[in-house]
This record gives sequence, C-alpha cells and structure tokens, in this order.
Amino acid sequence: MATPQQWFAGARPLTLGAAVAPVLVGTAAASVARDVQWGYAFAALATALALQIGVNYANDYSDGVRGTDANRRGPVRLTASGLATAGAVQRAALGAFAVAAIVGGLLSLAVDARLLLVGVVCLAAGWFYTGGPKPYGYAGFGEAMVLLCFGFIATAGSTYVQLERVNAEAWWGSLATGLPACAILLANNLRDIDTDRIAGKRTLAVRLGPTGARLLYTVSVAGAFVAVGALGAMHAWCFLGVAAAPFALGPLRIVRSHSDAPSLVRALVLTARFEVVLAILLSVGLAAA
Repeated sequence: MATPQQWFAGARPLTLGAAVAPVLVGTAAASVARDVQWGYAFAALATALALQIGVNYANDYSDGVRGTDANRRGPVRLTASGLATAGAVQRAALGAFAVAAIVGGLLSLAVDARLLLVGVVCLAAGWFYTGGPKPYGYAGFGEAMVLLCFGFIATAGSTYVQLERVNAEAWWGSLATGLPACAILLANNLRDIDTDRIAGKRTLAVRLGPTGARLLYTVSVAGAFVAVGALGAMHAWCFLGVAAAPFALGPLRIVRSHSDAPSLVRALVLTARFEVVLAILLSVGLAAA
C-alpha cells in the first residue's frame, strides 16, 4: 500500500504551479477593472488545483493499466510501480474530479450557470487525455488542450467570475500562462519519446521528433514573453514579467542540449517554476495598473 508521501508524489506537486499561475493572472487581470471578490478567487484556485490533481492521477491510472508506464523514466507512477492498485488510483482521480466539479459547480451557479458547460468540458478533457478508448493525448493533442484548459479557460475564467466579462488583459494573460504550461508538457513528453513510441503513444513530441519538440518548447517560452510585451504595452508595470527571463534560460538550455531523463525532469520542474514566477510578476504588474 502506498504511503501518504507516495500518494503526494503521485499527484506530481512540482507541476501544480500550472494550475495556480492562470488563476493568479486571471484574478489580477480582473483587479484592473474592479475590486477582487476573494471568495470567488479562492474557489477558482481550488477548482483548478483539484482538476490538475485529478488529471495527474487519471494519467497515472490510464497509462498504468495500458502498460504505457511499464518502462517510464521520471517521477513515481503509482499504478505501474505497483505501489497502489489501479482501482485505488482511479478512485483518487475521480475524487479529485468530484472536488473540482462541486467547487466549480457552486462557483458557476453563483456567477453564471453557463459556466457549468465549461466545467464539463474541462472534466472531460482531464479524463480523456489518457483515458477512454481513444485518448487524445495518444494522438498528439495534449498540448492544445493544456493551452485551452490551463491557459484560456483557467485564466479568462478567473477573470470572468469577477467581472462577468473577459478583458484584453485576461486574453493576453492566457497566453502568458498557457504557453509555459504547454512547455511543461513538452519537456515531459520529450523525455518519454522513446518509451511512448514503443507503447504506441503518439504524443506531439513523438510526432515532431526531438528536434521539432525542442523547437516548439522554445517557441512556447518565447511566446509567453510576446504576451508580456502586449500586456506591458497596456500597463507599463507588466514589463515586470521580463524579470522572469533568467528563470526561463536554465530549462531552455537543458531542453536544447540534453536528452537524458534526469536532466529533462529537472527542465520540467524549472519550467513550472518559471511559469509561477512569471505569473507572480505579471499579477503584481496588473495589480499596480
């Protein structure tokens, strides 16, 4: 039976900044127009965190039962390693999704019931990433859904629950958070190209090959700074985001020059740190606008 520490590791805590960052930026984007309703902000944060934890456990479960993780390099996999039964990991995933559904559902009803449909899309995207008969993560669409769910929906949605509209700051902020989240997934999938190819998992990194995946990683990071420039053009304080550049250089160097699993795991962690630092700096800039 897995220990609490192993369950915690299975939730992949070092990547959870990808759920925190868009809520920070989306809430700060809303603060440009009005005072923040902190209860709504915390509900959005809880929903995003529960959703990502659910995705991580669901990925562990689905890849484990498919045998995709049999030779996986990187962080602990509860199902494939036998530390926990497949059923237990599945229940953990469903439990996290239930928390996201309840908190997100109550928030939607308090603001705009149409948001319930958005929630259904996110929950379905979380489960069918590697679950179901035809998981879209196995067809190379994982990064696109990350950009949608942990970029545009999470960021613009966090603004919408405050303003009941989405301003330009939120749209650009969606790119500033969503593109680094895509880079996190690219670093992860770049590490697993060989084992994923053998398992029949045709991620975008597998389809593009190492060179193409590295190029797309670089474009994703650079694109985040294009969004910083757009936000800075609207509010000069947002140029604070440029100060996150040193945090991007380390993982960029690793991704461009290393192919071993330990180095790429480090690149993944450093990319997640970069996203959080960028989100904090942009949030300060937007709050000061």
